[in-house]
Amino acid sequence: MAVRFFHTSDWHLGQFFYNHSRQYEHEQFLAWLLEQISARQPNALLIAGDIFDVINPSSSAQKQLYQFLADAHARAPHMQTLMIAGNHDSGYRIEQVEPLLAKYNAKAVGVIHKNSQQQIDLEHLLVPILDEQQNTVAWCLSLPFLRPAEITGFNEHTTNSQNAIAYLHQQLIAVAKARKTADQALILMSHAHMQGGETSDSERPIVIGNEEALSTTLFDEIIDYVALGHLHKPQKVGEEHIRYSGSPIPLSFSEINYKHQIVEVTLDPTQNDSSRFQLNVLAIPRSIQLHKIRGELNEVLEKLQALPQSAIPEIDQREYVDIEYHTTVPPQPNLRQQFEEALPKDRYRLVRISRQYLATEQDPNAPAKVSLEPPTPEKLFQQIWEKQGYHNDAEVLNDFMSLMREAEQCLADEHEA
Repeated sequence: MAVRFFHTSDWHLGQFFYNHSRQYEHEQFLAWLLEQISARQPNALLIAGDIFDVINPSSSAQKQLYQFLADAHARAPHMQTLMIAGNHDSGYRIEQVEPLLAKYNAKAVGVIHKNSQQQIDLEHLLVPILDEQQNTVAWCLSLPFLRPAEITGFNEHTTNSQNAIAYLHQQLIAVAKARKTADQALILMSHAHMQGGETSDSERPIVIGNEEALSTTLFDEIIDYVALGHLHKPQKVGEEHIRYSGSPIPLSFSEINYKHQIVEVTLDPTQNDSSRFQLNVLAIPRSIQLHKIRGELNEVLEKLQALPQSAIPEIDQREYVDIEYHTTVPPQPNLRQQFEEALPKDRYRLVRISRQYLATEQDPNAPAKVSLEPPTPEKLFQQIWEKQGYHNDAEVLNDFMSLMREAEQCLADEHEA
């Protein structure tokens, strides 16, 4: 029996982009996605993590998700929506609303649970996908972002994070193999950083400390499709059937050229030819453009003046501009005003200005680049560490990042308490 589903991930609902809300862009994406659901009527919609941008999302971000689920259910009552938690999400939060999700034929797997024998509850992670006649046409092995505290210490196979991840995959795939019939597909959905995946600068690091990017050898050959989340660039990882769908909107200026999409997949385990696995990319229209302008000062001003002129009345629909200008001297005090005046009126939002110093004969040791963007905790720590006279030590930085993750998890647990 064939199963057809949409693969998407990394919505980051509620994100603020340099203090500007992305709500309008997300509204446009979700409206477009509803049109695709209406037209194509898939069996399932898979959302592979990072549904929200923060673990404590705003009420407007939550409303956006739940209104979408209600609208999607109205347009395709038979379609199941399956979600997993990413590293930006609170797994407990997205599971807490299970009765509401069930009303809209949706299910969320946020955390790893223990069963009555204090072992990993594998049944919680194995979700059937049904056709319109309520026949099981596939099984979805649903693995949220795996936090070490949730998966280590169960037995001798889970003494550390890497061993525990491998053991969890082995056990879950074994249960799925025993459960499936010859005409049912196996889909694995995971939020993880895989070896060989291409990253952008907007992704929060999850490969830190002694952890390494995961290998695709975790995925047994019996798995028909691997639906990945975390990396924002749409890409395959080694094999055609192991894929990141990518984010639906650019989450940083480094993602300007990404071809944002959802992936429509059709699987038919009864076939042994090319019709067993079919993939169709659905390109997502970009509702707000991003512009990155680079060059020396005069060149930047000329490029700004040459941008399209027509006004956009609504402020939250105006296009974003990032400027990187090259100079040999300190910035002029009214430089931002010059940039603003060069931009066509009422069309753009200038969200970031950075400068790159050009080396000169008089000052060959000039710093390569100074950014006005607020530094991350990692960068602040590196700056302070180096000011104290210490060298850049990867082990120390890994320890700091491990502490950062533990602090974030403590905050998440406090919110859930």
